[in-house]
Amino acid sequence: MALLNILHFPDPRLRTVAKTVDEFDESLRQLVSDMFETMYEAPGIGLAATQVDRHIRLLTMDVSETHNQPRCLVNPEILQADGDEEMDEGCLSVPGFYEKVRRADHIRVRACDQDGTLSEFEAEGIEAVCIQHEMDHLDGKLFVDYLSNLKRNRIRSKLLKMEKQKAG
Repeated sequence: MALLNILHFPDPRLRTVAKTVDEFDESLRQLVSDMFETMYEAPGIGLAATQVDRHIRLLTMDVSETHNQPRCLVNPEILQADGDEEMDEGCLSVPGFYEKVRRADHIRVRACDQDGTLSEFEAEGIEAVCIQHEMDHLDGKLFVDYLSNLKRNRIRSKLLKMEKQKAG
């Protein structure tokens, strides 16, 4: 297993739309394993392949407090969404910032696991929010896109300044 580098906003690679996964092989299973290790180490509750510069439709998540409910979604689709939830969201690609985002509270999802087994399930609350947040990454979208231009630009400026200080 290996820790992967997480891209930070405003890196343009975060805007790449991910491609469908066609091969469920050992390299995919290794990437899933590395993504879980990276997500837990960060620490976070979800990680999309786009965030680690792999542009395939893959996400890992674990919303449990004890980190014992890992879930891998490959080629996820939201089949149904309803309800309304406004929740503070953060993002491993936008470190240190949390803002309220409105999303569906209940979703029905179809996805494969890392072995290619297709399933459908329902999610609500934090699990539903996490899936929607990570699926946005697969479409080249970040939670800051839900914010006003003023807030988004302020966050961009602060992150760029932090990167310069870290590099310099």
